[in-house]
Amino acid sequence: MLKPARLGHVPLDHAWIAAHIPHQGSMCLLDAVLRWDAQHIVCSATSHRDANNPLRQFDRLGAACGIEYAAQAMAVHGALVAEHDRMPGPGNAPHEGQQTLGRPGGLLVSLRAVQLHVARIDDIAATLEVCVERLSGDAQMLLYQFRVLAADRLLLDGRASVVLDAASLATSFASAPP
Repeated sequence: MLKPARLGHVPLDHAWIAAHIPHQGSMCLLDAVLRWDAQHIVCSATSHRDANNPLRQFDRLGAACGIEYAAQAMAVHGALVAEHDRMPGPGNAPHEGQQTLGRPGGLLVSLRAVQLHVARIDDIAATLEVCVERLSGDAQMLLYQFRVLAADRLLLDGRASVVLDAASLATSFASAPP
């Protein structure tokens, strides 16, 4: 069941998001968490309309930039699940083998079935709604499905794979014999 946009008594606004993901300043694209649970998150964003959006090129923000909005929502989801599991109370103990994206070192490694339903998103007047669903995962990798909408209009969607501990993965590749 999707929870309201709070963690305990803390509002899940832009300040909370910026404090829990690596993206800072104008690169922190999300405004707030609207709803979430252990498998889903829905975030809002208005930064797509900002003329100073750091992803803009050639005076426009292409629809593929929506993937970054989804990736940040995945990171926020991981941080929320991790924070929730650390809160005191019944039912908040981590599940065996449960991993989250919100820890340092998570890395988006693969995109599948991405469909861009519009050419650009900077000309969309409505607030973006970034919807992410965790489909599966283990101690090393998570699979998410994502959708970015505005006023119930689908702008882009797809799936993303995320490696949770990219630093140890890089170390193991570096130490492997050629």
